[in-house]
Amino acid sequence: MTLSLPLRLARRSLRLRLLAGMMIWVGLSLLLTGLVLAQLFRDHVDTQFRAELLRELDRLTAGFELPADGQPQPGHPEIEPRWLQPYSGRYWQVNSPSRPAVLRSRSLWDAVLKLPSDRLPDGAVHDHRLAGPAGQTLWVLERQVWVESQPGRRWQLVVAADIAPLDAQVRRFVGLMAVALAVLAAGLMLAVGFQVQVGLAPLQRLQRAVNQLRAGETLRLTEDFPAEVQPLIDDFNQVLDQNARMVEQARSRAGNLAHALKTPLAVLSNAAAGDDSVLAVLVREQVETARRQVDWHLARARAVASAGAPGQRTAVGPALASLVRVMERVHAERRLQLSSSCQDGIYFAGQEPDLLEMLGNLLDNACKWARRQVTVTVSRVGMQLEIRVEDDGPGLPAPIREVVLQRGVRADEQVPGSGLGLSIVDELARLHGGSIRLEASALGGVAAVLVIPAVPE
Repeated sequence: MTLSLPLRLARRSLRLRLLAGMMIWVGLSLLLTGLVLAQLFRDHVDTQFRAELLRELDRLTAGFELPADGQPQPGHPEIEPRWLQPYSGRYWQVNSPSRPAVLRSRSLWDAVLKLPSDRLPDGAVHDHRLAGPAGQTLWVLERQVWVESQPGRRWQLVVAADIAPLDAQVRRFVGLMAVALAVLAAGLMLAVGFQVQVGLAPLQRLQRAVNQLRAGETLRLTEDFPAEVQPLIDDFNQVLDQNARMVEQARSRAGNLAHALKTPLAVLSNAAAGDDSVLAVLVREQVETARRQVDWHLARARAVASAGAPGQRTAVGPALASLVRVMERVHAERRLQLSSSCQDGIYFAGQEPDLLEMLGNLLDNACKWARRQVTVTVSRVGMQLEIRVEDDGPGLPAPIREVVLQRGVRADEQVPGSGLGLSIVDELARLHGGSIRLEASALGGVAAVLVIPAVPE
C-alpha cells in the first residue's frame, strides 16, 4: 500500500516530523484538558444545582404538617415566586399513600409529576430525571416522611427543577473554553514553529556550507556548529582530508609514472629520428602509440582519483580560450576559422587538466576533419554543462558515430591519430558523471556534444 503524500513528506523532512509530532501532542493534550475541564464544570454545577434542590426539599419537609382532620399542610413553600408562576421550571408536589398530587405548587398548573414506584428508607432522598410539563426535562428529588399520629402512613414529598438552564450554562462554558483552548493552541503552534525553525537553523547553515564546498569556494567545513552536530562535521572534515591526501598521492604516482615512461620513450624517439629505415619508422610509430597509451591511462588514473571530489571548480571560458589559441597555432597552415562562445561565470565541477584533456581532444579531432570552420558553444542546462564542438567536415554516418567512441577505433586510417582521442573524452566524461554523443552538425560535419557536471550557482 502506497503512503499518502503528506506522510511521505513527513518521513523525508525533519521539520515536518517535528511539527506534526508537536501538533498531535498539543492537540491531544488540549482536547483531553478540555474534556476534563468540561466534566469538572458539569460535576460542579450539578452539585450546586442538587444542593439547591435539596434545600428546597428540606424546607418543604420542615413545613409539612398533618392536622387532626388528616388534610396535609405544606407550611409556607409558596413564598418562592417561581412556585407560583405556571410552568416556571420549579415545582413541588405531595403524594399521599393513596393518591398522587394531594398538594402541589401552582407552577404545575394542571400537571402531575409521575414518579416511579419505589420505597425509600426513612430520610433517604432519591434522584430522578423525568419529563415535565411544557416539554421540560426535570431533575426530581423525592423523600418519604411519616408523622407520629399516623406511623403507618407514608407521605411522598417531591421537588423538581428544569435542567435546561443548567445545560445552557454548561454549553456556554464549553463554548468559551473551546475558544480559549483554540487561541492557546494557535499560540503554542506558533511557538513550536519558531522553536523548530531556531532548532533546525544549524542544519540550514550546514546545507549552505556544503553547497559552498560543492561550488569549490572552500575545501572544508569551517563554521562552528552546535555540540550535537559538531561531531558529524569533524568526521566529515576527516573524510575530506583523507580524500584530498588520496588524490594527491594518486596525482603524485601518476606523475612519477609519466616521468618514468616518457623518458625512455623520448630516448627511443630521438634514436630513431632522422632515419628513414623500416625499423626506425616502426620505432617512431610505436613510440607515438605508446605515448598516446600512456597519456590515456594517466588521464584516466588522474580522473578516477579526483572525479567527484568536493571543492573542485574550473572556469570554462579561460580554458576554452587558451585551447582555441593553441589549435590556431597547431593548424595554422590550414587557416581554419575557430570560434567559441561561453558566458562568464560558468564553472566545471572538476580539475582543469581533465577539462583541458576533454576539450583538447574534441577540438583537435574537429580541426583534423574540418574544411574551413570549427565552432565551440558552451551552455548551462540545469546542473550540467553542454559543450558542442562542431566542424564542417565530411561528417559521419549514424551507425559509425557510436563505434568511433570505442578505444582504438578510427573513422579514417588516412587521417593521423591513434584512435584514442574520443575514447579518452568518453572515459573522462563518464568518470565525472557526464557523457558524450555525436550528432550531425548544422555546418555539415559532426557535432560532438559533451555533457559534464557544472558547479552549482
